[in-house]
Amino acid sequence: MTQKNELYLRFLSLPVNIAFARSTVAAFAVQIEEFTEAEYNEIRKAVSEAVSNCVQHAYPDEPGMIEINVYLEGKTLTIIIEDQGLGIENTTLAQESEYTTKPGENLGLGFNFMAACMDEIKIESCLGQGTKIIMRKTPSKPDV
Repeated sequence: MTQKNELYLRFLSLPVNIAFARSTVAAFAVQIEEFTEAEYNEIRKAVSEAVSNCVQHAYPDEPGMIEINVYLEGKTLTIIIEDQGLGIENTTLAQESEYTTKPGENLGLGFNFMAACMDEIKIESCLGQGTKIIMRKTPSKPDV
């Protein structure tokens, strides 16, 4: 059996853990040396947005768990961020610019930022069971 290099994190949906997740995933991503500094920053931003969504929306009454699994396949970085919270009723609508469930508190651009920063983003959600965000990124510059 071939093993892949991967990182698994599990932590409470507390605001302080947003920076922890962002930094940890970016540190893991440096194994793909072809990423530019701008691409590392995009990875950080996408992770921040995804984890922020979990912190702000998944668990309204008390903190719950967030799980992140990151792995490498060749030069592709895959990031899976998952919660077991409320879920999203309509993932298509949630990806629309400026859509938010908390008007006045949020801009409603989190998924747009994630999509702009990553090559691929997929959102899976079920009401009452949680949300899974799968993001992928490959370096834009060719191998040297």
